[in-house]
Amino acid sequence: MKELPEYYQPWMEIANKLPYLIESHQLRACVNKMPLLSCHLLEGHRQLRLAHLVLSAVTMGYVWQEREKQPAEVLPRSLAIPMVEVSKILGLPPILAHSDLVLTNWTKKDPKGPLEISNLETIVSLPGGESLRGFVLVTVLVEKAAVPGIKALAQAISAILQSNEDTLLKALQRLRLSIQDITRTLGQMHDYVDPDIFYAVIRIFLSGWSDNPAMPKGLMYEGVSTEPLKCSGGSAAQSTVLHAFDEFLGVCHSEESADFLCRMRDYMPPSHKAFIEEIHSAPSLRDHILDRGQACCLEAYNLCLEALVELRSYHIIIVTKYLITAAARARSRGASHLPEPSQALENRGTGGSVVLSFLKSVRDQTQKAILPLRD
Repeated sequence: MKELPEYYQPWMEIANKLPYLIESHQLRACVNKMPLLSCHLLEGHRQLRLAHLVLSAVTMGYVWQEREKQPAEVLPRSLAIPMVEVSKILGLPPILAHSDLVLTNWTKKDPKGPLEISNLETIVSLPGGESLRGFVLVTVLVEKAAVPGIKALAQAISAILQSNEDTLLKALQRLRLSIQDITRTLGQMHDYVDPDIFYAVIRIFLSGWSDNPAMPKGLMYEGVSTEPLKCSGGSAAQSTVLHAFDEFLGVCHSEESADFLCRMRDYMPPSHKAFIEEIHSAPSLRDHILDRGQACCLEAYNLCLEALVELRSYHIIIVTKYLITAAARARSRGASHLPEPSQALENRGTGGSVVLSFLKSVRDQTQKAILPLRD
């Protein structure tokens, strides 16, 4: 779905010109003139999700139009009221989350064509041009690569309940292949996303108003709340996939990392969060392997964890390139055609975490979950 009903044209007209309106410093003026529209004509889940994508992308542009030098402190009621109303109906936060930027924000050019980057386009854009498109669509393909793993996880839980070791072994093998495919797919970032553009242009528009020194008080949603709200920006930690794999494989994170990951679950669609909780309450794969699992299943379990360690190590390489190295290059570059990057978020992810220490902790705890092989 790419269009909302005619009544919502004022939203769509702004959303369809978002990069231009932000870069020409006209977006805030356009939003300030926008009529306050009711959400009652939005029908069904898909229209609501598209409305959330549109309103949350406009929100990010409005707040960060002047970047961190002059972030908006108040979101006008014509944007704030429908943003919060749609968010409440969907059980999502009133900010652009992973479920908006990635899961809702793609369409096929040829509906009958393949789910490949050459046949995909984004629905709503932000500044960053082809690099922004690449960042969104490679992440879409990462989610696609996880599909066999999510299915294998469900099959494995069923196999544990039925004490079917053959089915469990096959499911674990499919899960490992899926995790390895995620790692390969993530590597396409190098082909489609320029690190300097990501760091200097894109990143600020994915940043939120929680744990962000540029907006220490949060954001006032006019007509909604008398106090500013604090929301984290979009983050890979808001994807259901690795949460599901961690729960299934029994990976326990440090208290600080676990707290952050737990908070990020509130940025997922409620059905995704419920899915993770369902896995948590299912019979433990790790206990099954330790108590009575066959040696071949123990080995397959460890291979899944090793694949997850490799994925997390590769994610660290990506983040180092797009954040740490890009930051150093921006500092040494001086005057440039690129905007001055955000200083407040220099060592932080868009979700607000101190990014490298968090990613290394998560990787190391995954490594520790690997079990010793039996004699």
